[in-house]
Amino acid sequence: MDFSLSKEQSMVRATVREFAEKEVRPLAKDIDASGDFPWLTLRKMAKVGLMGMTVPKDYGGTGSDSVSYAISIEEISRACASTGVIMAVHNSVCAYPIVKAGTEEQKRRYLPKLASGEMLGAFALTEPGAGSDAGAVQTTAKKDGDSYVLNGTKIFITSGSEAHLLIIVASVDRSKGSKGLAPFLVEKGTPGFTYGTIEDKMGMRASATTELVFENCRIPAGNLLGGEGDGFKIAMSSLDGGRIGIGAQALGIAQAALDESVKYAKEREQFGKPIGRLQAIQWMLADMSLKVEAARCLVYRAAWLKDSGMPYGKEAAMAKLYASKIAREVANDAVQIHGGYGYTKDYAVERFYRDAKVTEIYEGTSEIQKLVIAGALLR
Repeated sequence: MDFSLSKEQSMVRATVREFAEKEVRPLAKDIDASGDFPWLTLRKMAKVGLMGMTVPKDYGGTGSDSVSYAISIEEISRACASTGVIMAVHNSVCAYPIVKAGTEEQKRRYLPKLASGEMLGAFALTEPGAGSDAGAVQTTAKKDGDSYVLNGTKIFITSGSEAHLLIIVASVDRSKGSKGLAPFLVEKGTPGFTYGTIEDKMGMRASATTELVFENCRIPAGNLLGGEGDGFKIAMSSLDGGRIGIGAQALGIAQAALDESVKYAKEREQFGKPIGRLQAIQWMLADMSLKVEAARCLVYRAAWLKDSGMPYGKEAAMAKLYASKIAREVANDAVQIHGGYGYTKDYAVERFYRDAKVTEIYEGTSEIQKLVIAGALLR
């Protein structure tokens, strides 16, 4: 059993880490404070291939393996979690579903633009009355000649007000519940598609989280992704892969919190010596490191299973569940190690603590991950 990365994967880590340290980390504190969407950084990321990692080379992407993709999300999120989630949503739950379920015309029309950064992608499933219960979606899509007419509201959509292309999950037949759902490709600026509230969040403040409103929004029938009734299947399949990305994001946050804690423990002196020489701090750091490495094993294994063509839904849920849990715990310990300084915005661990929490909520809450795992065990 070989746990080492390939030469190519090690090169990806080194390259993305260098990029993240140079281009992403220096802006992280400021965009967290201002809430400014990191467009300049995203354009730079597109130029080095990070926005097209799930897109095959034939369509202008890098066609990266899932382990390399997870590593890249981890490294970007280690520098700035807001930027990491924008990248993850764009790749995992917008570009990837088009790769898997799109027609050739849809792929040619959208994938090159997503890979190049000309378009930013998003995914919209959640509604005021439909979060964990995807079958409760109330947004409707009524067939009208060679078009569909969308009506309804989506909430908590990452990049919602900034994305150029969104996958909207709507019901074509409410009587069928989850079996009546269908995904649609909707472009920014389509008449009848507007924005509501842009959420003022605790963390991930530079990733626009937006309410979407559809009022008689007419889109071409050719923008149906897959077939009528495929919405639930496509959404769940996309979220399986997306959970690897969010697990990697949580891992990046946890690694950053550990890094800052080790650095601080070496520099901060109390009782005439660095606090890193105190057993209480040493034990905290040891536990933090253990959790980070265990999460990394789960995330990379889920990615490896996906690359190997084997079932990975349960393992992706495990990776997301555990990595998000330990991101919160490790960030909490990082604040504790920093003491009063850790509670101020002068130190990055305060941001890590705020950013970590939502990884236990979006792309499936921790409770939903447990249902997925239990369901796989009892099948």
